[in-house]
Amino acid sequence: MDNNKEIKNILKEILKWTKFQGMQKVKQVLETALDTDTKKLIYELSNGNSSPKIAKTASVDPTTVRDHWKDWTIIGIAEIHPNYRKRCRKVFSLEEVGIEVPVIKEATANEDEEENEHGR
Repeated sequence: MDNNKEIKNILKEILKWTKFQGMQKVKQVLETALDTDTKKLIYELSNGNSSPKIAKTASVDPTTVRDHWKDWTIIGIAEIHPNYRKRCRKVFSLEEVGIEVPVIKEATANEDEEENEHGR
């Protein structure tokens, strides 16, 4: 039994360092791929939202969102959403790797709130 406990402790230590090393690499890849606030915003909103909805929030064309999704799935920082085949979701949260998430423009956020209140 003591041997199992020692093995578990060693595995926990290996996991801790592996995660640390991996997150450093993930952060580098994210910083390179998401080199503008607009890309960061699109990436962070990529959690099952539609490309038109993300595009409206980020003030870009929906094609731009889809083009980014294609690039990001190739490098492994995004994946096809399991419930929406034509949508993507981020693999990592920017905050969890220490990258600041851009603030959504106030006017867009207010429009979304009004849209929800009116049931559109």
